[in-house]
Amino acid sequence: MRIIKVTEEKYKELQELLRYKDRLEVDLDVDLPITGIEYVNSPKNEQINSNQQTNYFAHETVVIDTPCQIGDGVKIWHFSHIMPNCVIGDNCNIGQNVVVSPEVVLGKNVKVQNNVSIYTGVICEDDVFLGPSMVFTNVINPRSAINRKTEYKKTIVKKGASIGANATIVCGNTIGEYAMIGAGAVVTKDIPPYALVVGNPSRQIAWVSAYGHRLEFDDEGVALCPESGQKYRIENGELRVDN
Repeated sequence: MRIIKVTEEKYKELQELLRYKDRLEVDLDVDLPITGIEYVNSPKNEQINSNQQTNYFAHETVVIDTPCQIGDGVKIWHFSHIMPNCVIGDNCNIGQNVVVSPEVVLGKNVKVQNNVSIYTGVICEDDVFLGPSMVFTNVINPRSAINRKTEYKKTIVKKGASIGANATIVCGNTIGEYAMIGAGAVVTKDIPPYALVVGNPSRQIAWVSAYGHRLEFDDEGVALCPESGQKYRIENGELRVDN
């Protein structure tokens, strides 16, 4: 895939020219054929990424502000907005109508489903799943008349965690590795690694494996993941991977 970056003045013109891309002849100092166009908001910005990476896909309706970093193999779908100074790791998939706010960090292979807003202060580590229409926040006590941009709270979603559809994550909390947040849950405190939580406010009802299966423990406090065969053990109220 070959994606070029152009200023607003060239954007509409090139959209028309792409209809005839097999015979496209225009002096843009890029290799042909061109298979996609990205719109650069300001003529002063000549590239999207500080690392000059261009090996990703962005639908023509996507808005990408500069500067930001977008990794290899990323796909960004219809009507999404990537804001300045955010970092999107390799092989992420950003669904439709998604906002990635300034200074957000997404690790590698993060899956963001449709209608998700990821606000400043959110950090998602590798392999995180964000379900459709789930909600992050970044201010504890918002008021329209009071500017609290200096009070954003940090929310961390650890490696491999999954957040279900329509769940709400109150800011300032950490979701542990491979935790599973049920659909519609409201998270108001830190979630332990591998915990399965549901409800409003969320409460833990079980443990899950790294593959997302609910674990059943024997009398010795040991459980096996039915898919991977990995053994888990409860020690001092925490789930441990038994090597």
